[in-house]
Amino acid sequence: MTVTLNRNGEGLTVAIEGRLDTLTSPELEEKLEPELEETDKLVLDLSALEYISSAGLRVLLSAAKAMDDHGEMVVTNVRPEVMDVFEVTGFTDFLNIE
Repeated sequence: MTVTLNRNGEGLTVAIEGRLDTLTSPELEEKLEPELEETDKLVLDLSALEYISSAGLRVLLSAAKAMDDHGEMVVTNVRPEVMDVFEVTGFTDFLNIE
């Protein structure tokens, strides 16, 4: 998995490439967590995310809860195979997906 962070003022875009699973989700969490306090708008670009497991979903849920306190989180460019997981797990009900 490759994670690219791009800060624009108080906005943060995070592009995730590859697989977000049990092995890689701690890396994403480690990179995201310290950035969220200074972020008003978090954009997750999932255009290159091929797979997400329950561990990856947990990281997205934690980020969404953190952003609820002081900003917004938007998920963009979701591939069909990842969107299927979001739909089956009910994540489409609370994620802001564009």
